[in-house]
Amino acid sequence: MNFMQLGAIARVLGSAGAFAAVLTLSLGAARAQDKIYEMKISTPTINDVPDTYGKNLLAAIEKDSGGRIKGQVYPASQLGSIPRQIEGTQFGSIQCEIVPPEFMVGIDQRFEVLAAPGLVQSQAQGQKVAADPAVRKLMLGLGADKGLHGIGLFMSEPSDVVTRNPIRTLADFKGKKLRIFASQFQSEALQRLGVTPVAMTLGDVLPAIQQGTIDGAVTGMGPISHMHFIDAAKYVTMTNQPSIFLIVVVNKKWYDSLSKDLQEIVDRDGAEQSIAVAATAAEFRAKSESSYTASGGELIKLPPDEQATFLNTLSSVGADVSKSSPQLAEAYKVVTDAAERARHTASQ
Repeated sequence: MNFMQLGAIARVLGSAGAFAAVLTLSLGAARAQDKIYEMKISTPTINDVPDTYGKNLLAAIEKDSGGRIKGQVYPASQLGSIPRQIEGTQFGSIQCEIVPPEFMVGIDQRFEVLAAPGLVQSQAQGQKVAADPAVRKLMLGLGADKGLHGIGLFMSEPSDVVTRNPIRTLADFKGKKLRIFASQFQSEALQRLGVTPVAMTLGDVLPAIQQGTIDGAVTGMGPISHMHFIDAAKYVTMTNQPSIFLIVVVNKKWYDSLSKDLQEIVDRDGAEQSIAVAATAAEFRAKSESSYTASGGELIKLPPDEQATFLNTLSSVGADVSKSSPQLAEAYKVVTDAAERARHTASQ
């Protein structure tokens, strides 16, 4: 709006005071339009699905906002361990984090429901579960009263077990001390296999294996390959359970400070990139497996009958753990119903 237009409005309104008011409003709107919002995006891994998603998300937001939001991706826990990244995003020193939701169980126990073993059997099914409207509504809204606003959810890959000594049968699990995500679902699952579970953030895992503090870890092939676990643990037992989902959350105060159009851009790009990353996630998984074996690692599959026993042993973990809380049980039903819908769709 130019000064001639402002003058015309003031004449209609009939006072110099009106002109001043309109001018103030116009200049205020212009300043809001000119403001650049910083967006620091934090991820726990590097050259992997989380930071690739982060780069794609940031590129989309910068483009769609016309440069009104600018930022940088900080991979490999550069801004602190996973718990510090969560705190930073809650309180505003970090604007966005991409992390497995079960690490936020201290904020709300329901964040861990996607970590239930046996929930999904493939990446394709997992992506459908993550895109399910009921699941998105549940998961992306969990941190609203704790300083977080969810914008994205997707499956990264299945998890496996990397160890110093090979696990070739179910009996080999017994007596092992293995790192898990911060999830009661994972803890209960491994205890049923005779394992001592140790919750640990990703950055501490490799040193702990090297020092013999733990025998191995539940993690994805991406970190196993890109973080050179081969230096300390050359064996990977391909349990493919549980699945590793990633949630994308932004600081709610930062989000609320954005204009409505910028909020819509952040929400839309978060959702669109969650779908777009599916092909990249599958490609990264295949490359990680090839890279690990090329470096001298061994990928182990349990005998078919033992894999079936493994899945049967863990099949009731989700229902059993979720009984501890009505809210958790309700959330678990939301994701299991979505998984069943995804299975039904795939079979048609």
